[in-house]
Formats: sequence, C-alpha cells, structure tokens
Amino acid sequence: MAATVTLLTDYGLQDEYVGVCHGVIARIAPDARVIDLTHGVPRHDIRSGALALRRALPFTPAGVHVAVVDPGVGGPRRGVALRCADRLLVGPDNGLLVPAAEHLGGVEEAVDLASSPWLLEPVSATFHGRDVFAPVAARLACGAPLASGGAPLEPGELVALERSEPRQEEGALVTHVVAIDTYGNVMTDAAGGDLIERGLRLGDPIAARAEARRVRGVVARTFSDVGAGALLVYEDAGGSLALAVNGGNAAALLGVRPGDEVRLESE
Repeated sequence: MAATVTLLTDYGLQDEYVGVCHGVIARIAPDARVIDLTHGVPRHDIRSGALALRRALPFTPAGVHVAVVDPGVGGPRRGVALRCADRLLVGPDNGLLVPAAEHLGGVEEAVDLASSPWLLEPVSATFHGRDVFAPVAARLACGAPLASGGAPLEPGELVALERSEPRQEEGALVTHVVAIDTYGNVMTDAAGGDLIERGLRLGDPIAARAEARRVRGVVARTFSDVGAGALLVYEDAGGSLALAVNGGNAAALLGVRPGDEVRLESE
C-alpha cells in the first residue's frame, strides 16, 4: 500500500505554493497518496493550525503529516520531524505540531532538519514548505529512517503552544476563543463536559457575554435544536465547547476574534 502524506497549511489556493509542494513530493515519492487536510488556516495563526491538525489526524491513515503555518520562516525557529507511534509529523518548531503529537501519545523521536541531507538546495529563506518540509516528508514516505533526516533532538526541547484555560468566575464559565470556522462557529478552550459540571443540560437557557455584548441562547445538541438566527452553545465534533447561530455567524454576532474572552452565564 502506498504511503500517505497529509498537508495542512495557511497557504491558501490562489497561488502556486500548494501545487509546488505536491510536485516536490511527487518527484521524490511518486507512489505516495497525498491528502490535503486544509490550506485555509488563517494566515500566521499557529494556534488555529495546531488545533485543526490535532482534530484531523485521528481520522487519517497513519503516515507522514506535514503542517506549515510559519510566520517565523527563515528566522531562528527550527524545522523538525517527529515520530509519534506509527505517524511522522513534519513542520516548523513553533508549537504547531505539539498538540497533535500529544494527542497521538507523545513524541518518541525528534530530529532537527537544519542540516538534513534531504533538503532542496539552495533552500529559500521564505519557502521552507517547498525546500524543507515537502522533500523531508517525501523521503520519509519512501521509508527512509527518521534518524537519517537530521540531528537528534530531545522531545523536551520542542516549543510548546501557549495555552489558555477556562475558569469559573462569579457564577460564570469564562472561556477563550481558540478558533473560528468558516461558518462563524466559535470554538473555545472549554470542553463540552464543562457545562454539565455546572449543572446545565440540553435546553437550558444560557447567555454569552463578550465584553459589553450579551446574547441569549440555549444549551443544544445541534443547530436545528434552535430557531433560525438563534444562538446555541454545544459540544462540537472535536469535543470542544462551541457557540453557533443557526443559519448565522456567532463570531460576528458576538464580535469576537481568537483570543477574546466569552463568559457563559446561566439565565
């Protein structure tokens, strides 16, 4: 069976960048199956990319997984490749890979790609997706051992993603926006079970407050449990506590962006 390589980036699809990465992989590993997870990560948003990667990988075949959200490209940050059980993760060492690696059981082996023999020379200062990560992923997909790809690196040296934590405060669950999807659904750093711990059940009224804006909604299972244009608080497919508007845009309604606080209060 052909090896699988997945790609997740903030490159978008207007330029040639994604296609060029496909081309580099195809030249080195022509039998590899390449799956595009997404190239629509908000540009430079490492946290959104990291969470998307963590959510996606449990549903993909084992193989090589490339993620590139890399505002520090060409600077002092490292390029790395990691082994997590039967999976290999390749990308910048800026926190992007770590949540997925932890979700997969932790990093068993890591290498620094700075002096990798597999790079496309000369390496561009601004396109490591093409010159570093794609060729390394292709070599790994061909069965090359990870240890041959670079200098060994202790897993504890990897850059961790800075995380926020929800908290209880004056009868409210204070959450933080970690990502906003295409529909305007607001994903938070709380888990779906956090509402149950506060005694809230399906159908219970709840208010979401973002700074001075307060919107009433209900705890629901899915979008159609509320009327058109109504706010709901629900557990999303990744297990996170999220907010949505049936047929609308919760992020726009609340006026929030990633990093903002949202207070969830019982009505």
